[in-house]
Amino acid sequence: MEQLKHECGVAMIRLLKPLNYYEEKYGTMQYALNKLYLLMEKQHNRGQEGAGIACVRLSAKPGDEYMFRERAAGTTAITEIFNAVHTQQQQAEEWEDGMPPFIGELYMGHLRYSTTGRSGLDYIHPFLRRNNWRAKNLALCGNFNLTNVDEVFQRIVANGQHPRKYADTHIMLEQVGHRLDREVERVYNRCTAAGKTGLDLTHAIEERIDMANVLRTSSCYWDGGYVMCGVTGSGESFALRDPWGIRTAFYYQDDEILVLASERPVIQTVLNVNIEDIHELEPGQALLTSQNGTIRLEQINQPKEKRACSFERIYFSRGSDKDIYHERKQLGHRLVNQILPAIDYDIEHTVFSYIPNTAEVAFFGLVEGMDHYLNQLKADKLKELLSDPNRAEEIHHILSMRVRSEKVAIKDIKLRTFIAEGNSRNDLAAHVYDITYGSLVPEVDNLVIIDDSIVRGTTLRQSIIRILDRLHPKKTIIVSSSPQIRYPDYYGIDMSSMEQFIAFKAALALLKDRGMEQVTTQVYEQCKQALQQDREDMTNYVKAIYAPFTDEEISAKIAELLTPKSVGTKVELIFQTCQGLREACPNHTGDWYFTGDYPTPGGIRMLNRAYIDYYEKT
Repeated sequence: MEQLKHECGVAMIRLLKPLNYYEEKYGTMQYALNKLYLLMEKQHNRGQEGAGIACVRLSAKPGDEYMFRERAAGTTAITEIFNAVHTQQQQAEEWEDGMPPFIGELYMGHLRYSTTGRSGLDYIHPFLRRNNWRAKNLALCGNFNLTNVDEVFQRIVANGQHPRKYADTHIMLEQVGHRLDREVERVYNRCTAAGKTGLDLTHAIEERIDMANVLRTSSCYWDGGYVMCGVTGSGESFALRDPWGIRTAFYYQDDEILVLASERPVIQTVLNVNIEDIHELEPGQALLTSQNGTIRLEQINQPKEKRACSFERIYFSRGSDKDIYHERKQLGHRLVNQILPAIDYDIEHTVFSYIPNTAEVAFFGLVEGMDHYLNQLKADKLKELLSDPNRAEEIHHILSMRVRSEKVAIKDIKLRTFIAEGNSRNDLAAHVYDITYGSLVPEVDNLVIIDDSIVRGTTLRQSIIRILDRLHPKKTIIVSSSPQIRYPDYYGIDMSSMEQFIAFKAALALLKDRGMEQVTTQVYEQCKQALQQDREDMTNYVKAIYAPFTDEEISAKIAELLTPKSVGTKVELIFQTCQGLREACPNHTGDWYFTGDYPTPGGIRMLNRAYIDYYEKT
């Protein structure tokens, strides 16, 4: 499949004991820094365009640095960051307090994949807002995408602020920073009224800041999916999840450490803890840590209907998670009833395989499901034969029946196809995958090959279908363990335009085949009118593009569009049903890219705008 990019990954660490405790117990003051490195490396799949870290030292004296940040761009960003930190620490004698930089009690890390097209160091988290008051210093990072940036921007401008850049993270930094300033001033007024002055006043303010107040007044207008994390210079920290639970976060706490990450098995692996001890942050909930290390959960925003992103389960999250592994196997298992009629129930003459490596677990589930079917078939046939002793040969044949699985496709090096054009480029692209010759009987065996998702279909058309045809199967069945991707995502996946989806192209082709092109114009007019409506009244009019056709009709058209004319084998596509997805992943009902049922008004508004952009370009 074409690699999807996901925004992003986060990691947070709060040490709950003095720094010398970790030096005595673990032999290093870099205990937390080392754990942060592992948390980020174990989530490198979530962001390869850049990374950044921030650190807060609570014990710093006035005049000494207490808030550190390092960022880097590119696929080697994590390595570059920690090499830079190590270099700075080797020069620690230059630091007046004798403490190396990036040694502290509070850490935050971020991995970035852009879904906005913006790149460069200026867009890599954490973002930092400086101030002479420790409590007003703020570092912010997040796994998020807002769908109402325009509205939030206009709101803060109307309040008199002047953001430096028109980007959601910069806007959110200014918004949260502004509310943090107000919170500090609120506490300042109370403390001065109580007669506190000087350092006593400063300490009193830092001890009384309530980040819940800051988050409630900042996030109440955010529309989108997010886990937003932040630290202040005085040692407050927070992680806030969106009210719909679109993006995920997990945390672990014991008497030494508090850890939060985007994925559960990452915490399990890095800290070697039981799955039962790791908890999920709930929708609209914040995990808050005060300066003195007091930890609490607080409901910041009223939770909505939970719509956790199902692509987290299908593709993005690490398959080593106990539940995700089971769910991905179920996705494969639930395809059995669709595949059997496609191969005329001829398991003896069918080879099952997968497109490495993303669909491997779903493949195991598919084979398991086929084994289950075959065992039932054997049992039924044996009941008929056991009463006749003269049919021993047939019994032996039945018992020897098995599901035939092979590694048919092998991922080769990533070829540099940019050096060629036109047909030459397509010819080079065809060699991204190799095949295992002799893995099936030509013209006799069907070939069923499973992928985890089909977005654009480019790799299938340019490489996979062409190379599989060299095996000369009787029939090739490409199976997607996820449903047809029909709609853009606006909550953190780089699927934001209509024309990239092969399912959308197939529906348009079917409309043209049946003389129904007027539907595209009707949808365009409805989308234009919708943009004049209140955001709460948004309707997904793009569903009308797909409405005249069955899933099977669209799948057949996709197969036609993706099969090169040079391929002689019949190619069929089978997609997971939305019902099968819900049954396999019952707790992650965020399926808007399949169904068009967006959880927020902002998502529907952006969809309608995307369709208008598509229509006006064509």
